[in-house]
Amino acid sequence: MSVNLPDESAIIFKVPVAQDKIYIREQQGYYQRLRRTLNILLVALFIGLPWISWQGEQAILFDVGAQTLRFFAWVLYPQDLMVFVLLFSLAAFVLFYVTKKYGRVWCGFSCPQTVWTLLFNWVERRIEGTHHQSRALDNQPWSWKKAGLKSAKHLAWAVIAGLTAMVFMSYFYPAKALYSDVLTWSASALISGWVVFFAACTYINAGWIREKMCLHMCPYSRFQSVMFDAQTKLVTYDVARGEHRGPRKRIAKPRELGDCVDCNLCVQVCPVGIDIRNGLQYECINCGLCVDACNQVMDKFQYARNLISFAALKPGRTVNAALILYGVAIMAMVVGMVVWATNRVDFEVNVARDRQQLYREHYSGLIENTFRISVLNKSNQVADYRVDVSGIQIDQQSQTAIEAVEPGEKRETVITLSGKNTGTNERQHFYITTTNTLSGQTVERDVVFIYPAVEK
Repeated sequence: MSVNLPDESAIIFKVPVAQDKIYIREQQGYYQRLRRTLNILLVALFIGLPWISWQGEQAILFDVGAQTLRFFAWVLYPQDLMVFVLLFSLAAFVLFYVTKKYGRVWCGFSCPQTVWTLLFNWVERRIEGTHHQSRALDNQPWSWKKAGLKSAKHLAWAVIAGLTAMVFMSYFYPAKALYSDVLTWSASALISGWVVFFAACTYINAGWIREKMCLHMCPYSRFQSVMFDAQTKLVTYDVARGEHRGPRKRIAKPRELGDCVDCNLCVQVCPVGIDIRNGLQYECINCGLCVDACNQVMDKFQYARNLISFAALKPGRTVNAALILYGVAIMAMVVGMVVWATNRVDFEVNVARDRQQLYREHYSGLIENTFRISVLNKSNQVADYRVDVSGIQIDQQSQTAIEAVEPGEKRETVITLSGKNTGTNERQHFYITTTNTLSGQTVERDVVFIYPAVEK
């Protein structure tokens, strides 16, 4: 049995949306207000957090050179990697939980790509006019008016991209110094290069790539559908109520038609250019703009709202095992972070034996062992440390204190311990305890004291 296929069937993969530029129509409504409120809050936090001070220092700063992350009173070092593992794991499971319950609402309401894309679209609408006027402008031959409008738009985009890059860099370089150096053209080549790089990324992603980032580059769009089930609330078109679609007058509804008036507003407002009426598509970012557009039309025709809405295929109150497991994982991550924060000490200690000589035998008969102790001060203040020995009889100790260690400083010192030869063991375990004399926190290390070999 042979089947005649169209020429397009020879294509292995065909993207279901148009590859031309998408002219996003502006839309007002509940979900648009919700998103804008949330976006304004997130952008305000993004801009404002680097300007918060704590004890005279920038409260949040990731110092790449020093390999530290300052977060208010805490200074985190590579040795604190566990908290980052817990934090990223927590963020991942929260994302999985939200996706399982509400689909890609992260993409539609909080993703920086969506936020900046819609911001750049807002600027485009203010300068070029409506989406129809913008399309007509692109189709016009070049003129002074067109060149002026395009220049103004791209200049505005470039300014926003530059400011975005400086804000982002202010998390890695002190904000006050960064803005002063960049605006006075006195920044180093390294800082200027990174600002230009991030500005270019923002300009290209939000101004030119736009929805193609969501369609082709974002890995989340590829695997998020495996988390959906019949109880996941997604932006859904009610086929039974809407079909057959077709235009009509407001005063009368033909019997053979459903509620969909085929106005295509749901397509025009979609940031990724899909038609939600074609069913579930991985490109949908659950932004709800099509819901606002459709409800606006339903109000005009005096039809019931939510022809397009956030709805589950099979809504119910049955227990969702996946959500429970995600919730348990989230609680485990939170508990782990609390335990880590409770047990964290503000200094790091490393004890290593002198490799050149395992032991020395003193003329007085005492056996000497030498150890190198390095202390990293992870607090925000100068600290003194006391070194104590326990679990072994020590007759002499060369040093008992490490004083005036600056914040972020790693101090290394050598101590020599001397004890009598017991003549019974070649080695004996004991403990070296380092104490912060100000906070009282202690770090204990298990080490070995080596004696001369026992003759048999």
